[in-house]
Amino acid sequence: PDDEGIYSLPEYHLVLGNRRLALQDLSNAGHQPMSYHNGRYHITYNGEIYNFLQLKAQLIQEGFTFKSNSDTEVILASFTAWGTKAFEKFNGMFAFALLDTHNANIYLVRDASGIKPLYYSASDQRLVFASEIKAFKPIPGLQEQDPKWPIFMMAYGHLPEPITTLKHVKPLKKGTFLKYKLGKGTWSTSTFSEFSYFEKISDRKDAIEEVKICLAKAVKRHLLSDAPIGVFLSGGVDSSIIALLANDKSNTHLNTLSLYFAESQYSEKRYQDILLPRLSCNHHQHLLSEKEFHNNLPAIISDMDLPSTDGINTWFISKYAKANGLKAVLSGVGGDELYGGYPSFNRMKVVEKLEKLPDIFLKNSYKTSLKKIHRLCYLSLEGAKGKYLFLRGHFIPDEIARHLNMDEKEVWDILKEEPVLDNISNLSLKNQASSMEMNLYMQNQLLRDADIMSMAHGVEIRVPFLDKEFITLSLQIQTSIKYAGNYRKQLLIDAFKDILPEPIWNRPKMGFSFPFKDWLANDEYVKNIIHSGSDAVKKDYIKFRSGKLHWFQLLSLILLQHHAKG
Repeated sequence: PDDEGIYSLPEYHLVLGNRRLALQDLSNAGHQPMSYHNGRYHITYNGEIYNFLQLKAQLIQEGFTFKSNSDTEVILASFTAWGTKAFEKFNGMFAFALLDTHNANIYLVRDASGIKPLYYSASDQRLVFASEIKAFKPIPGLQEQDPKWPIFMMAYGHLPEPITTLKHVKPLKKGTFLKYKLGKGTWSTSTFSEFSYFEKISDRKDAIEEVKICLAKAVKRHLLSDAPIGVFLSGGVDSSIIALLANDKSNTHLNTLSLYFAESQYSEKRYQDILLPRLSCNHHQHLLSEKEFHNNLPAIISDMDLPSTDGINTWFISKYAKANGLKAVLSGVGGDELYGGYPSFNRMKVVEKLEKLPDIFLKNSYKTSLKKIHRLCYLSLEGAKGKYLFLRGHFIPDEIARHLNMDEKEVWDILKEEPVLDNISNLSLKNQASSMEMNLYMQNQLLRDADIMSMAHGVEIRVPFLDKEFITLSLQIQTSIKYAGNYRKQLLIDAFKDILPEPIWNRPKMGFSFPFKDWLANDEYVKNIIHSGSDAVKKDYIKFRSGKLHWFQLLSLILLQHHAKG
């Protein structure tokens, strides 16, 4: 919303474009695409480098000079100094394209957690890349849809990387850079950063102390901004910790944003209100009504880049952030995945036992009348894929085949083939859950939706729990310490008990959700989509109205209809 720019290099038929959300150095000195080193290097970049001031100080010592106060220029200077080794030095969320005109190379680079999206299509004829799938649709030869995407959408409730709706477009893998040689049309990809579970912290007191210090530093880094900034405050443990840590006396302009509902069973307002007296900030609470939901649902679905059954809540909270003059907001995403906040962590022992059942029994479990065990069939798939779909899958292959008029065996074959996931069998059971939640649910649903839905309103979401140093620390804590206790995320709670009010953590987990079932059932836009759908869709809508189909399954079907029309 703040600036736009284009750089072109006619001899290579190359164009870089950028639409800027200005957070560091709001002046014209932060304009993009940015040039550096007498025009040798050019960059178009989305994201934030949180340690850019430290890197800048190091570069100044090495003789570099700077014309701006932006982190963008620090990326360019770092690359000038250290080449591709610079990428692993960045602590932040980023997706950028960096052009070296001297060597005729262009680099596509994505952060280690995959917080920022970056999609591309590479061939010996051309390289096309963007932050959104929508950007590819005007490009000749790239409009063809991947016929398999509806299968993944119905199974996962999102499109797991590397699947997109477009056949010839895929995401750049996180922690990876792609190097493309202009003129020659050759390219290669290299990994520069990845996380691993290395359980070396065995003392609980040490773990608690390190978590306290490391997360406080991460939050402080994430508050770096020349534009107004805030914190999403749901009333849960993670967002409350972030807000309390951000509530430094030196930060006199902190803002918090909260949604609440008239429907008391979904509203967390009472927990938000407990926290407010402890925060010296401007607090914005918004009552989200059913009418407002109905009025905005078509726009929300239109703003989705890739279909996903999450993100509606993020769309609304980002809308209110924008209305209150904020450019960036901190979110608690990552706390559940790193410290055991989901039911999946406690279900892994059962999963381990169930997956040892004979394949013939698992695969035919859907034939029973007990709906609760239908997803057992997914445990016939090996590894993380089978476990995840058993725990979080939306529709089973029999239902997918019925909706898409396919043979069930073909559905199974496609789900077996992709995505190819890392082997997690060497991890403890709860770290297996952590890995799946981070690399599937968080990666493909929470982070993707956070970026798209916030950027739809010109707002940036920052995630301190996914700070590079904090993730590294969290993955080093022994399982027996990290997940022990009577409460989910007990270690995280104990680390901040001195500032975290007991009613915030000593209560049932609610999550950040809406009264979706009732609202979707009463929505005219939804009814029109269902009315134009197949008989299978109409039958499932009847099941939804009678309480036999979850709202997220209905939303999958709605998105399927919408995105299939292009």
